[in-house]
Amino acid sequence: MALKGTMLDYSLLQNLPTAKDLPDSDDTPVDNELQNYIPNLLKSILAMIWSDRFDWYFGVDMGIYYDPDKSAIVPDGFLSVGVPRIIDENLRLSYVLWEEKRVPILVLEVVSQTRRGEYTAKKELYQNLGIQYYVIYNPQRKRKPRLEVYSLENEQYVLLGNESPIWLEEIGLGIGKEVGTYEQITREWLYWYDENGERFLTPEERSRQAESKAQQAESKAQQAESKAQQAETKAQQAESKAQQAETKAERYARRLRELGIDPDSV
Repeated sequence: MALKGTMLDYSLLQNLPTAKDLPDSDDTPVDNELQNYIPNLLKSILAMIWSDRFDWYFGVDMGIYYDPDKSAIVPDGFLSVGVPRIIDENLRLSYVLWEEKRVPILVLEVVSQTRRGEYTAKKELYQNLGIQYYVIYNPQRKRKPRLEVYSLENEQYVLLGNESPIWLEEIGLGIGKEVGTYEQITREWLYWYDENGERFLTPEERSRQAESKAQQAESKAQQAESKAQQAETKAQQAESKAQQAETKAERYARRLRELGIDPDSV
């Protein structure tokens, strides 16, 4: 196989297996929940900010087949751009490079207490496959950066700045870490950011924001209704006073007439 930027050349190989022919799981359990939570959070945010796009796919704990004679590599998460978001009603069983014809643009690995080659073998493999961005998140790190993002330059990975968020030019998004709440769990999470460094909201946050706006709108409507009722009450009170004044004037005029006095002459 020869590298062609973000494409791999399988033209010389014959009788390549399809996704249906290949195992859709390596049966290796994740080491901790974060390895599912973090990529799923990124995927759910992306589904909102790219809701009008159908040329991308974000896989979570899915096998990437890059060589018909080798087992799949299973990153915690990966993003491909320029591929159909949905291939059919059964969705993807795995990500087969000779079928997709495009290498993922980003791969994510969440490091557990037991390292599995995230800084060595996996890094080298992703580099050789031509994956543009390699993101490693290690929540256990104390002295070194917990989040590292590598970019492929001249077929070699170069570490991008340690300042979070880190801008990914080829994707048009930034990725970074900060403390937040997701599924009622408050801790440090990975998020997507815009070009100004503003974090994109999670589905939960958007829902709460929409609910808050709805409550504010309802409160304003209630206040407006209350003011309208107060205005109506004042109008009714003014009308009542006018009627009382008119009644009093009529009674006064009638009394004057009874006394033989023309009210208009008074």
